[in-house]
Amino acid sequence: MDQIQQFLPFILIFVVMYFFMIRPQMQKAKKEKKFAEDLKKGDRVVTKSGLHGKIFDFSEKNNAIIIETGAGKLTYDRSAISLEMSQKLNQPVEKK
Repeated sequence: MDQIQQFLPFILIFVVMYFFMIRPQMQKAKKEKKFAEDLKKGDRVVTKSGLHGKIFDFSEKNNAIIIETGAGKLTYDRSAISLEMSQKLNQPVEKK
């Protein structure tokens, strides 16, 4: 019984870390993966570096996306698409 009380603080710290740090990161990664898989031609996206464009085509060989911008067509890796910024870009405009 004394040994359990000795390790109880470490167990509680691990449980707290899991629910406040590890689990939310796992859920976010799963959400980003699903978002990248659900992309289709014509979707408006924003890359993590801030480039705005529209999906022109996919390169399954390189797991990449060809984005059409004002400057031309650029190829980006699927993981370079920002989930949060792309969702903000595609939200309907709120009237005030």
